[in-house]
Amino acid sequence: MNATETTQTFFDAYAQSLLDRDAAAIAQLYAVPALILFPGQSVPVTSAEQTEQFFDSSFEQYHGIAEANFDITIVAEADHSIWADVTWTYGGAPTERFIYQLVLADDAWKIAVLTPLSV
Repeated sequence: MNATETTQTFFDAYAQSLLDRDAAAIAQLYAVPALILFPGQSVPVTSAEQTEQFFDSSFEQYHGIAEANFDITIVAEADHSIWADVTWTYGGAPTERFIYQLVLADDAWKIAVLTPLSV
């Protein structure tokens, strides 16, 4: 599979897990360790449970959202890593944008670094 197909498949699964409010499934899509780079704050992810707890506590902000679309731009790729600029659209308007670094870990693609961007 090429980087475009890999990221499309990955984010199809990620979006479905978000819509299902399945924090355990989302947690399996993050590498351990991983790094979340919020403005002014870096959050090291040291366990799948940490990711699961984060998403469990944040699902309320997506209340009423039943559809999630995304647009992916591959920024860079290597055999072991893909950098994807992803804009998420909820309710018909672009709402969130992130750079994801996906890495091949345990024979599966997982998020290793997540950086929010301006929409």
